Amino acid sequence: MRIVFCGTAGFAVPSLRACADRHRVVAAVTQPDRPGSRGRPASRPVADTARRLGIPVLQPDRIRAAEAIAEVIRFDAEALVVAAYGQILPRTLLEAHPHGGVNVHASLLPRWRGAAPVARAILAGDRVTGVCIMRMEAGLDTGPLYACRQVAIAERTTAPALTEELAVAGAEELVSVLAALERGTARATPQASEGVTLAPRLSREDGLLEWSERSSEEVDRMVRALDPWPGVSAELAGVRLRLLRGCAIAGAVEAPPGTVCTIEGESAVVRAAVGLYRVDQVQPPGRRSMTAAAFLRGRR
Repeated sequence: MRIVFCGTAGFAVPSLRACADRHRVVAAVTQPDRPGSRGRPASRPVADTARRLGIPVLQPDRIRAAEAIAEVIRFDAEALVVAAYGQILPRTLLEAHPHGGVNVHASLLPRWRGAAPVARAILAGDRVTGVCIMRMEAGLDTGPLYACRQVAIAERTTAPALTEELAVAGAEELVSVLAALERGTARATPQASEGVTLAPRLSREDGLLEWSERSSEEVDRMVRALDPWPGVSAELAGVRLRLLRGCAIAGAVEAPPGTVCTIEGESAVVRAAVGLYRVDQVQPPGRRSMTAAAFLRGRR
């Protein structure tokens, strides 16, 4: 099958490789290069992988622009495969391909429609998530489902680890769906009308932590869910810094939220709105990461 692959983030790479192993990927559409740290371009995992595989790379600013649509259509592909691309494809582009758009989405739809399903699932304390292979419509992740696979969310998992697990599962399900499309046996089932939740794109504000507003369990979910972006910033000993690693622990202390109650080894135990959170690793502004105890020693 001739495929145009649309993706940007690392989540999409296993699906791109799976398509390239079994089909003819005639082009890869990805987001334009953006500035990264220290003036260098931010990484574009799909673009880098496609170039290594010898696949032509397109990086339109707006996929909905007429010239971008025409450029994709000229590859005469049978299907668009989309995973973590970052732009909404127009209906005209979907309808120009016999099998339309086939999307790999990192949640159990209709739960967590949107750009940040993995982080939102961890933030909500979900015990189970998954991947769905969807036939794309003009709406936001509203299309009927070809296949779904459940994946358990481990107690201490982080967004990067869960994303990697879901990426592999999604690629495996995608292979089966594309084979069924070729045979003419693929069937898509409409999504349930109940249980719809949205997973909007993360912003810096999502990572701002006030100890008086969050329980220790909620702090733990934030630190695990918002890694690497936008990260969690909180005040510790009068300095707002980034919390890199820690966990909720048992116990209770009568103290105002945000108080450093005790030092355990190289960790600091902080009172949250409810419960205690052990801060293991932090990053002060403009400095490298360090243990919480090392930071507090410097404050003294």
